Amino acid sequence: MNSFVKPDTEQAVGFGPFAFYRQQRLVTRDGKPLALGGRALDILQLLVEHAGSYVSKQALIAQVWPDSVVEDINLRVHISALRRAFGDGRDGYQYILNDPRRGYCFAVPLVAPTCVEKHNLPARLSPVIGRDKVLGRLLTEVPRQGLTTVTGPGGAGKSTVALRVAELLLDHFDDGAWFVDLTAITDPYQLRARIACTLGLEPDALSQQLQPRQILLVLDGCEHLLDACRELALALRASAPGVSLLLSSREPLRLTDECVVHLPGLAVASPLEPEHQLLACPAVQLLIDRAGARQQGFKPSDRDLVAIAQICQRLDGLPLALELAAAQVGALGVAGVLEQLDYGLSLLSQGRRTAVPRHRSLEALLDWSFERLNVSEQTAFQRLAVFDRPFTVKAAIAVVSCPDLVAEQLPWLLSRLANQSLLMIEQCANGVRFRWLHTTRAYALEKLRRSGQWPLYHRRCVLQDAWTPVRSNPAPLRQGVQQGVGLH
Repeated sequence: MNSFVKPDTEQAVGFGPFAFYRQQRLVTRDGKPLALGGRALDILQLLVEHAGSYVSKQALIAQVWPDSVVEDINLRVHISALRRAFGDGRDGYQYILNDPRRGYCFAVPLVAPTCVEKHNLPARLSPVIGRDKVLGRLLTEVPRQGLTTVTGPGGAGKSTVALRVAELLLDHFDDGAWFVDLTAITDPYQLRARIACTLGLEPDALSQQLQPRQILLVLDGCEHLLDACRELALALRASAPGVSLLLSSREPLRLTDECVVHLPGLAVASPLEPEHQLLACPAVQLLIDRAGARQQGFKPSDRDLVAIAQICQRLDGLPLALELAAAQVGALGVAGVLEQLDYGLSLLSQGRRTAVPRHRSLEALLDWSFERLNVSEQTAFQRLAVFDRPFTVKAAIAVVSCPDLVAEQLPWLLSRLANQSLLMIEQCANGVRFRWLHTTRAYALEKLRRSGQWPLYHRRCVLQDAWTPVRSNPAPLRQGVQQGVGLH
């Protein structure tokens, strides 16, 4: 095979200018993905399966919300979203009919699309906020680079940014842009097979088949396949110069011609800033946007804005963490969400049900990183959580080294954790210091507490006079924070 097809050779269902890929849960208009939520796609699936016939409201609710009791209004909201996305009533098309007694009917004839798609990019469900600068850089670099890697901590939105770049560059590449999720691959030898399957090519001669192509390959979640990705990049550089690779990864491949773009959390604002500056802060904008998407008519008060700015600081401006926090605003209120962050990461556990497993909670995302560390890296990662402020290599050696983690290992281990975006590096007058993101430290502290070693290493840290110790907060603290699990 040498033609590009959709993954798994899935045949789309066409209606008007739209194509519906049911297995991928993707709807496109003229080849460009539409932003539709999971419930709306579930409803569309049922209506398309019964196209030309009415499906009762009760049947739709029973299928789409099998474990919940919901009102008709929930169904109408998502039907309205589908109609808006399709421009129902424009261009002579009326896609979804409604009969008060019989329910809803998908009324447009279904046909197989005549055009071949140039991409398999999944639809983004939300706008990209606060990333104009990095998008501008990537739009300049990716077309002229054979290899570009977006790095950053978990939850920074690397996949979202890479997908947005691919969308914007779709017309630049004659053979399209193709997204390949690598997170489910455990065997490095499966890398080429997964890419070949996505493109509809034979895996045994992938580089040769790609030689005449002008294509953008977006490889998502590469951190556990670095060696295989390096080999692929080198092979494509030699035999397929028209292929551009855009990777998302916790750490770069470290090849000489690799363009590395680091993606930090969104910019945060001090809660003391005036209202107009808080509202202009990207992290604040994102949290308000996500809360408003779940709670119609949500508008924060002045007091809420201050609490939202505090939440954004505590969550390091990480888009995933902010989205998970926003999901709780309807139930707890903004002040309640801020209060619950004192108890660690358990609040940030209810993401989109359509998200990949590692993006459904912040803890799952950090588990993904932690499980890929070796034993020494895991040990250092946990013990270093006693530092609640920037620390030096010398301080780390004095506090966490022991017979099973000797001093000579610490510089290398600190470097490895920083390369994997689990520790941040900052320059200071006396050299390099390391610091935690609040969210990552809360996760590491919980690991350390469960190991039973928190008192020992906390005490060692406090007793040091040559570096800044971790001091106990003299104010009364909740039990969770006293045990070291709060997001401080």
